[in-house]
Order: sequence, then structure tokens, then C-alpha cells
Amino acid sequence: MPSSWLNEVAAATAEGGHIHTDDEVLSTALASPLAPHCTGLTPSQLLAAAFASCLHHAAVEAAGEITDEAHTVQVRAEAKLGRDDDGRYRSDVHASISSVGLSREQLTELVEYADRLWPFSSEDGRHRLTVSPADNGRH
Repeated sequence: MPSSWLNEVAAATAEGGHIHTDDEVLSTALASPLAPHCTGLTPSQLLAAAFASCLHHAAVEAAGEITDEAHTVQVRAEAKLGRDDDGRYRSDVHASISSVGLSREQLTELVEYADRLWPFSSEDGRHRLTVSPADNGRH
């Protein structure tokens, strides 16, 4: 168990083609890749948004330790889901971090620090998660 938790506990409910957070800040239709006629956010889009949001928080914290450019941090996450031959889902998420005003060395340090801070790993082998500096400073 962590020695301290953030005070926020978040909850969301997905049901009947819709997802909403308990506070209704997020409330949207869901689309399924298995039902192409549906409109709304797909699981891959939600996964990408969740990873980008979480990693952004870690990257801003890391940037605050490295430079005063924390306000320029941008995270882009791309997520895709697939199935193995055994029918189990796998995810492949790649996130890149950029920040205007940082040298390549500072950005690399920020990425490594943020990657250590955020709570996700790919240790079980079903998920591939990678984090890298953006190629040209911005996405």
C-alpha cells in the first residue's frame, strides 16, 4: 500500500452504451468497436485520454523539479486494443511528452522522471506501455 493517497476517489459507471462519472463532469455515449453503428467514445479513446491525463499530472510534477517550464508540458497518448489468439484483450499505449523551452537533455530527464512517477507498468506482458520525448518539442 502507498504511504499516502491523494484525497480524491474517482468513480465512473458504464451501462447501456453510456458512461458517466459520479459527479457527472464526464457523461458521454460509448461506442463499441464490435458495433460500428454506435457513436460515442471508444474504449481506445477513453484509454488514451486516461493515460494522457495521468501522465500529464506526473510530467508537470517532474517538470517542476527540473525547470520553471511546467506550464508548457504537453502529453499525447495513443492507445489501441487488440485480441490475442486466446481471446484476451491486450493494449498498446504509447505516450510522448513535450515541453517548449527545454533542451533535449532536459526533456529526456523529464520523461524519465515522469515515467517513474506514474502508476502504470507493463510487467504482466499483456500491455505494452511506452513513454518517450516528442520528436520536435511539440506534438
